[in-house]
Amino acid sequence: MIRIILADDHQLVRIGTRRLLEDVAGIKIVGEAATGEEAVDLVIRLKPDIVLMDVQMPGIGGLEATRRCLRAHPELKVLVVTIYENEPYPSKLLNVGAAGYLTKRTDIDEMLLAIRKVMAGHRYISSDIAQQLALRPFSGEKNSPFEALSGREMQVTLMIIMGHRVQEISENLSLSPKTINSYRYRVFEKLELKNDVGLARLAIKHGIIDAEVAT
Repeated sequence: MIRIILADDHQLVRIGTRRLLEDVAGIKIVGEAATGEEAVDLVIRLKPDIVLMDVQMPGIGGLEATRRCLRAHPELKVLVVTIYENEPYPSKLLNVGAAGYLTKRTDIDEMLLAIRKVMAGHRYISSDIAQQLALRPFSGEKNSPFEALSGREMQVTLMIIMGHRVQEISENLSLSPKTINSYRYRVFEKLELKNDVGLARLAIKHGIIDAEVAT
């Protein structure tokens, strides 16, 4: 039996995914999470086989949640399921240990194939994402400036864009406010920005976050 946790802040998405998977022989949905923190807590308590992880969620979000889930339960397979197709998300999530990356345009047959592949110890990446990653070095297209950020810098960036204050980010990531400010200024330096407004605008421009989500 493959035990799965659904981590997505949209209840309708969780309900739809549950209905698609719960009648599949050999699969059991053992929990649902609406935030990154909830996903981590469920992984620690339930020790599932797989987490279907969204990227953009309240709190620490999917990137940091993936990192913490794998630290707490190294045998876990994290399969990212998101609307975000562009870099740097695929590379960042795969680099912190995600076993697969799917878009929300994925149909049930591909999702089941991905689940079976990652359970067998393989990585699975949606064909459109895999093609994008494979062809990017030869495309001649300019890379996203966000690719220059480290995983932690990217996490802080996402939380800033979501409207979290330095103290909130500090508490969520268990780092001092001074450290968070250091990351913040480093991000500004790398991206050649001066403030949070400029950061949000750049993130929208490069598809890092939707305009309606940014504050």
